[in-house]
Amino acid sequence: MSTETVELKKSKSENLVNKDLNIEFKKLFKKGSESLANWKPLSGKMKGAIDVIDFFSGCGGMSLGFASLSEKNNIYNIIGGVDINEIALKSFHKNYNAKTLNKDIKEMYLNNEHEAIRDYFGITKEKKRPLVVIGCAPCQGFSAHGKKNWDKKEDDERNTLIGAFTDIIVTFEPDFIVMENVPEILGKKYQQHYNEAKEVLEAKGYSIKQDVYNSATFGVPQARFRAILIASRNPFSLPPKLLSQEEYVTVKDAIGDLPIIESGEYSETDIYHRSSTHKQSTIDTISQVPKDGGSRPKGVGPKCLDKVNGFSDVYGRLSWNKPSITITKSSRNPASGRFSHPVQNRGLTIREAARIQSFPDGFLFEGNLEQCFQQIGEAVPPLLSLAVATQIAIEFYKRKVL
Repeated sequence: MSTETVELKKSKSENLVNKDLNIEFKKLFKKGSESLANWKPLSGKMKGAIDVIDFFSGCGGMSLGFASLSEKNNIYNIIGGVDINEIALKSFHKNYNAKTLNKDIKEMYLNNEHEAIRDYFGITKEKKRPLVVIGCAPCQGFSAHGKKNWDKKEDDERNTLIGAFTDIIVTFEPDFIVMENVPEILGKKYQQHYNEAKEVLEAKGYSIKQDVYNSATFGVPQARFRAILIASRNPFSLPPKLLSQEEYVTVKDAIGDLPIIESGEYSETDIYHRSSTHKQSTIDTISQVPKDGGSRPKGVGPKCLDKVNGFSDVYGRLSWNKPSITITKSSRNPASGRFSHPVQNRGLTIREAARIQSFPDGFLFEGNLEQCFQQIGEAVPPLLSLAVATQIAIEFYKRKVL
C-alpha cells in the first residue's frame, strides 16, 4: 500500500472521528443550553466529578457554562471563585453557593500563597480529583510604581497578571487550564502576556492551543470576539464553531419581548429591567437618532462630537435584526457607544445587557445599577463558556474519567 493511500485513509478516519465528536458536542451543548435557560441559583453543593475553580471570576459568567452543563449530568463541581471585586463575589456566592476568596492575584503571587489557596479550596495532592482551573485575567501589567517596593521574586518576577496567575495555578496540577481574553493577546500588542503563560505551562509539560471566537457562533446575541486558550498535559481539541452568520441570534430575539419602560423607570415584574436616569438633553439626542440601528445625525447632541472623528457610534441605536456590539461595563450610558435601545429613547437596562451577554433571567446580581453593569460587561458570556465546558467534558469522556 502506497504512502499516499495510507495517508488518505488516515485522513478519512480522522474526519469521521471529528464528525462524530462534533455531533456529540452539539448534543451535549444543546442539553447545557436548555439547563442554562432555566438556571436557578444553587441551594446545595454541586456533586460533579470534576472540580472547577474560577480565578478573576467576577460574578461568575465563565463558571455558569460549567455549572449549567452539570445540572442534570453531575459533570462539574464549582468549588470556588477568586476576585478582587467584593460585590461581584457576592453575586458568585449567591448563584453557586461556593467558597469565594476576595484577594488580588498579584499579592497572592508576590506572597507565595500557592499552598494557602489550595488548602482554602480543599485541593489536596493526597486525594486528587480531576480539576479545571479558569483564569480570565485582564490584560494589564503590574504597575511600575509598585515594582520599586518589591523585595521578592527578584530572579523570577512576572510582570503581568496572566503570568502571575499561571505561575500559581500550575502548582495545583490541573487537568485543564482555561483562559479567555481579548484577541490582541495573540498578537503583538499583548504578546508578553501570552509568552509568560506559555513559558510557565510548557515548562510543566502542558501544551496550549488557542483560537479567536465570535461569541455569536454559540448563540450569544452579540458580536464579541474573544481569544480562548486551553492547556492540558493530554491531547485535546478546541470547541468547534457552531452557527453560521445567517443563524446568529439577534437583539430582537434576546430582548424584543421585554416591556417598554422609560428612562430611569423600573419594571414592576423584573427588578433588573431598569435603565439609568438620563438627562433630558440625552433623551432629546436619542429621540433624533433613526430607530433600529440608526446613528447620531451630524449637528445633534454635544457639539464636540462633530469636531473629532471616531465618535460615530456615540448615542447610536442597536439594530433589531443583528447581534449587538460588544457589551461593556459602560453600556448603560448611550454617550459611551452604540448602547441606545433600538426603538425606545433610552440606554439599555440591566436585564437587556444581561440577556445580550446570554445570562439567563434566573441569574442573580448583587449591587447597585452601576455595579450590575460592571459585572455584566466584564463577564464571559455564559454560552461561550458552555462551549468550552462542553468540549472539556468530551475530552474527559474520551479519557474515561466520566
